[in-house]
Amino acid sequence: MHDAPRCGAQTRTGKPCQAPATKGYRRCRMHGGAKGSGAPRGNQNALKSGLYTADSLAMRRRVTQLIRTSREIIEKI
Repeated sequence: MHDAPRCGAQTRTGKPCQAPATKGYRRCRMHGGAKGSGAPRGNQNALKSGLYTADSLAMRRRVTQLIRTSREIIEKI
């Protein structure tokens, strides 16, 4: 156990992790060496509100442009 290669991932304190690396990996079980670790493909867990998706940003840009255009038309009248 003492001779096992160390993980080396950066911890919150900024120092390298000293946990033993998982067999066949360069990181320990907590930093990505465990089987099945990491986010699933198409990570839906990361989508919380949809506020910053490409579709919602494009929609807000269109609405803003429509408001600007309508204000310009109202000012001309």
